[in-house]
Amino acid sequence: MISKDTIDRIMDATHIEEVIGEFVSLKKRGANHIGCCPFHNEKTPSFYVSPSKGIFKCFGCGKSGNAVGFLMDHEHYTYPEALRWLADKYHIQIEEEQLTEEQKERQTERDGLFHVSEFAQKYFADLLYNNELGRNIGLSYFHQRGLSDEIIKTFGLGYCLDEWDNFTTHARRNGYSDTVLEKTGLTIFKEDGKCYDRFRGRVMFPIFSISGRVLGFSGRILSKEKQAAKYVNSPDSDIYNKSHILYGLYQARNAIGKAEKCYLVEGNVDVVSMHQSGVCNTVASCGTSLTIEQIRLIKRYTPNVTVLYDGDSAGIKAALRAVNLLFEEGMHVRVVLFPDGEDPDSYAQKYGSTQLQDYLRDHEENFVQFKTRVLLEDVESDPIRKAEVLKEMVRTIALVPDMLERQEYVKQTAARLRASETILTQELAKTMAANAQKAWKEQQRNEQQPTPPAGQPQPPAPGQPSSGNADATPTPPSADQYSIVTGLNEDSSPTSLQITSQERTANDAILNDPTASRGGAGAEAQERHLVRLLITSGNKMILQEGIDDDGNPCPIELPLAEVVVDELSTNDLSFSNPVYQQIYTLYRDAVESGQPLPDANLFAQHPDGILRNTALTLMLTQYQISDQWRDKKHILVPSPETHLRRDLEETILTFKQKKVEHELEQNAFQIRSCTDPDDTVILMAQRKQLIQTWQAVCQKLGRVVV
Repeated sequence: MISKDTIDRIMDATHIEEVIGEFVSLKKRGANHIGCCPFHNEKTPSFYVSPSKGIFKCFGCGKSGNAVGFLMDHEHYTYPEALRWLADKYHIQIEEEQLTEEQKERQTERDGLFHVSEFAQKYFADLLYNNELGRNIGLSYFHQRGLSDEIIKTFGLGYCLDEWDNFTTHARRNGYSDTVLEKTGLTIFKEDGKCYDRFRGRVMFPIFSISGRVLGFSGRILSKEKQAAKYVNSPDSDIYNKSHILYGLYQARNAIGKAEKCYLVEGNVDVVSMHQSGVCNTVASCGTSLTIEQIRLIKRYTPNVTVLYDGDSAGIKAALRAVNLLFEEGMHVRVVLFPDGEDPDSYAQKYGSTQLQDYLRDHEENFVQFKTRVLLEDVESDPIRKAEVLKEMVRTIALVPDMLERQEYVKQTAARLRASETILTQELAKTMAANAQKAWKEQQRNEQQPTPPAGQPQPPAPGQPSSGNADATPTPPSADQYSIVTGLNEDSSPTSLQITSQERTANDAILNDPTASRGGAGAEAQERHLVRLLITSGNKMILQEGIDDDGNPCPIELPLAEVVVDELSTNDLSFSNPVYQQIYTLYRDAVESGQPLPDANLFAQHPDGILRNTALTLMLTQYQISDQWRDKKHILVPSPETHLRRDLEETILTFKQKKVEHELEQNAFQIRSCTDPDDTVILMAQRKQLIQTWQAVCQKLGRVVV
């Protein structure tokens, strides 16, 4: 177990933008960094990272947290694993405390899958250099393909001996259970109890996560057995899903971001050969056809993809399918087809790295050039076939989400196929409408009725009848209704209690104000802003009026959080929103106990996910004042901190105003429902006092009702 002092040193050393920058392409925007969220698919960046606060927040899906939380969510690390990753990155020596037996028992099976996969990779890599068969068979194969020892070690390549259960026996001796060996797919167990190594007699290509953890393997056979598969891949497991992984992304991610382009190839060997040839921004799908999830992985680093597939019919077919998928995800696509019978690996071996790079540059085509060239083969002057090509081109263009790109592709297609641009545009509109209709119907079929939240039924809002149409808005009573039944005669008959014309006007204003609170909802904006001030400026000093030792007025400075707590406690005010109340309670308890105020780290690691997300959302804003106002237009825009005291005062007063309006609504409902004259008098007296309080607050806000 990692000691508390070590955790503190790790957190102090961590720069969140550096950590997240290893997984997401970030661009600086003001004090923050922004990029496309890795937790959901988006075309417009809404994922913000704040170095000063040490937090991230996605304004699209709501994900938020600190660097540790990011690693736990993105890489599926446990808390200790995330800390160890950070400690390794920032060269911090970990001080550990002895685990209890109970803590040891909590070690999950998933940890075992990671550990045995890393153990296997090291064992296979060791055999490649330190075992005679490994050198003569495995290492010799890699060298024959022109791979250097540096590239071999960069990709962690290895060799599994061609023996029945060599690896399984070695893993068992080192304490790994049959359960983890079977679940990772490293060992195959038969019904009769016998077992054998899945990858025996194969050179090994370990598959890494973006952070460098071994997730699985791809093994290539070197013998000429006709019945044996050329490649064998790890089965899906708790740590490995081949449709969500790209081979080589761990080694290529920095080069992709730097080049602003990703080369997509078909096989593992192609990836390694491309890196050997200096084209390091190259990845491949892991034993599957290209998937949406894999495309979204690439999109984290760049929207620009060049597809490199074989020039045979299978390669062309795969390229056409990949182009459509990439367009659907808003990618900018180009294609390079190698000569028939060649692939990136064979071409590099035959002609060398320089000629390979020249070929990539000279034969890169945009989608229109590639697809029309491929589809027009054998069409000649056949008008029916040409119409089919046009329709196929339109179907692909309809997948492009950007309108300007679609228009440009229509122009290029019309020019290359000598077709009418107007007709193509009309056909495109029909296709897009049909796609939208199809998507809508699919959504209707899949959409489930939302389940109402568990718990008590919602009570009627104050002023709302408890039965009947719950959606009906109650009609507010006029002021006259409140100046009639306001007192009792000696015979207990109702009499009138006079109110001032100003109070009557104020009463009318409250009752007829369309923005007045309904069920307390009207204070939501004030509650939210008040909590935002606590979170962002709770420690900042506010100048207040105080009393010195002699009883004379004097200015004093107090932390903003202390001012808020004092104001709300004195006026017995609370938050209608339960999450805001929870956050406020953290500050109130800290102020009253003299403890440090909550900080970003506390919220980022808070166990309550709703509270954590709410606090980090309020802490990190999407919008900032542009420097152009100062630099180009020479206009000084004051920051919010400049008017912090005035902002706080106005927020608290407006908060009070909304609370009083809510109480007046409840009072109005009680008066309408009341049948006892004595109680009615009390309620009307309360109403008079509430109206006076409301007037006083409005006067301070400069909103006096005349």
